[in-house]
Amino acid sequence: MNTTGHINNLRRKLTRFFSGLLLISDTSEADFNQNISQVKKILICRPNHRLGNNLLLTPLVNELTKIFPNSEIHLFTKGDIGDLVFENFKDVVRLIKLPRKPFKNLIEYFTCWFAILDDNYDLVINSNEQSSSGILATKLSKSKYKFYNILNDKLTHFKDYKHHAKNPIYNIRYQVKNQLDRVNKKIPKLDVKLRNYEIQNGEKLLKSMFRNQKPVISIFTFATGDKCLSKHWWIELYSKIKNFQDNYNVLEILPAENISQIDFAAKTYYSRDVREIASVMSNVKIFIGADSGIMHLAHASKTKTIGLFNVSKPEFYGVYGNGNMSVDTKITSINKLINLIESELA
Repeated sequence: MNTTGHINNLRRKLTRFFSGLLLISDTSEADFNQNISQVKKILICRPNHRLGNNLLLTPLVNELTKIFPNSEIHLFTKGDIGDLVFENFKDVVRLIKLPRKPFKNLIEYFTCWFAILDDNYDLVINSNEQSSSGILATKLSKSKYKFYNILNDKLTHFKDYKHHAKNPIYNIRYQVKNQLDRVNKKIPKLDVKLRNYEIQNGEKLLKSMFRNQKPVISIFTFATGDKCLSKHWWIELYSKIKNFQDNYNVLEILPAENISQIDFAAKTYYSRDVREIASVMSNVKIFIGADSGIMHLAHASKTKTIGLFNVSKPEFYGVYGNGNMSVDTKITSINKLINLIESELA
């Protein structure tokens, strides 16, 4: 492990230690329901810099705007990706952003923590029960009502209760049972809230990539670590996807690492602009890719998404709604996956 890895590991251990010293319990349900109309200022704690984890917050933000209309939302996050994800969420008025490299930016790092201590909130939510930094921030914040997102035994009958996007929504709905007329029955999907002009620009970009105007199948062959499926696997899948080319174009979206598991055999597209990538994907017929930030971005762009899982668990990170599917590649053959793709295209 390099020096940066040692420092980050030490930081995580210290955060877990201090959060473990604090007695953690959720707010009284009855008391909260009596004062729900007083909630006008909300803090959501999810200090994580990854694109996927920020996108997984969007359903909770959309839910809170329904339950607490006209409230302002602050996000305690990390890095700058939240600026892009939440730039079109009118109720998100402030992002408190921890630096990605805290030991190189100590003043900025502690300034963010002091911002949590300095402000007053009506409600604070730790959005992920596995986040020790989120738990600590929730505990240190100034608010009468705090939800640590502790797993509730009374809600485990929901099969998707543990999903990282859905879990805090189930928990907050349980607390506001008297307000369920304000809540959509379905859990909100991931949503990057593309503007109309962004979608139209994505359509123009997509049309400029192909001479014909056939619908587009998009693939993303990269993922970090063990989540990245092998070249052999992707080349076999692509050889079968090519059978759809009489009716569809195929576009490979490239990662920043400029890696292609099919050796750049298909038309490729790359951009450093996350919202531009989302705008292009919003115009394709279907997206197929491994569990990654780009997979979650496809989901959030409202295109039909097939997420491929072989290490991480779909029950925590899977795509959902809108005909989206999470496929376990360890038990699903490539031929069966092709049948699923063909069915979705139909």
